[in-house]
Amino acid sequence: MLSGVNVALGITGSIAAVKTVEIAHELRRRGANVRGVMSESARGIVHPWSVEFATDEEVVTEITGRVEHVDLCGWEGWADVLLIAPATANTVGKIAGAIDDTPVTTCATTALGADLPVVIAPAMHEPMYDHPGVLDSIERVEGWGVEFVSPRIEEGKAKIAAADAIALATARAATPSALAGEHVVVTAGATAESVDPVRVLTNRSSGKTGRAVARACYVAGADVTLIHALVGPHPVTAGEEADPATYAEFVSVESSAELSEAALAAAADADAYVSVAAISDYTVEPEEEKIRSGEDVSLDLLPSPKVVDAVREANPDLPIVGFKTETGGDDDAMVEAARAIAERVGMSFVVANDASVMGAEETRTLFVDGEVTERVGTKAEIGEAVAAELGDRIGGTATRHEE
Repeated sequence: MLSGVNVALGITGSIAAVKTVEIAHELRRRGANVRGVMSESARGIVHPWSVEFATDEEVVTEITGRVEHVDLCGWEGWADVLLIAPATANTVGKIAGAIDDTPVTTCATTALGADLPVVIAPAMHEPMYDHPGVLDSIERVEGWGVEFVSPRIEEGKAKIAAADAIALATARAATPSALAGEHVVVTAGATAESVDPVRVLTNRSSGKTGRAVARACYVAGADVTLIHALVGPHPVTAGEEADPATYAEFVSVESSAELSEAALAAAADADAYVSVAAISDYTVEPEEEKIRSGEDVSLDLLPSPKVVDAVREANPDLPIVGFKTETGGDDDAMVEAARAIAERVGMSFVVANDASVMGAEETRTLFVDGEVTERVGTKAEIGEAVAAELGDRIGGTATRHEE
């Protein structure tokens, strides 16, 4: 996501500066190179040695005759993006007024003048964040193209956003925007059909691939609507990605009927639709009361309407990407099934995989259109491949960072 991207990390005097080491590690974990820039106030909260340890680079603590701000953020500077995290109310106001009296604000002035992408993650007490002057400064700076990562309002404080949300916003700013201005709808998860007030019929989908596609489309510049059904019967694992609401308009659904309604509403003004959700092929007439345990029960399974067919019927020209899961590990069978659904619906391309990857981190897929291309990697990498392919088809022609 940030492979090969150079991030100048500006740190100001908010108590949230204690999160700097975590943010730097998160950026580097995703492939970024990071160099720290600290204001004097920030050095009173976190020691430059900590930032040096986290970035494995020398930290800029003052502007000298080496013109560090130009070296980092000038026309031919090292950085691909300037991230200020945390940013105080004081810093935001100074940037809005073109005041550059700290290494961080001097880098910001230089970056804005050099048309370098800038991302700001504010952190302060909530009354300060709500001050009309601060809000006016944010609006003004946003008008210059600066990306703000909204803080979490908790306990009377505008707390700095999660490291995941900051990393995603940084990747979005630094990535040539193949899908800029495009509205992409992604479905994810497993639908569940009520049997009675307690029980449901569902499947094993974890929703990881759909979320990965949504995240990748967001990074590529799209405005994303993520329609998410349930998470299938998988154990909770550490390291799950953060709240989808940080990168998408998040719509939560349960049944195939609810997903269909949400999909048709979202697709009406979409530029692309990516159907990743494992939507139930069957539903039942639910019982009003709980079915008693210990009894023999027969269920009449009724075919569910095909959501993607309904989306296509309502939107004849909408680019649609499908996912097709088969069992047995037979590539020829997967390709045949993928081509059948692509022809029936009129899809741009179909991503085929085997059911054995449900819930796993690593996956193997076949991208099927006129040709068949094998892609193996994490679900995040598959999501990036889907976004890149979609960008080539409906977005701009900007060259992306090499993965």
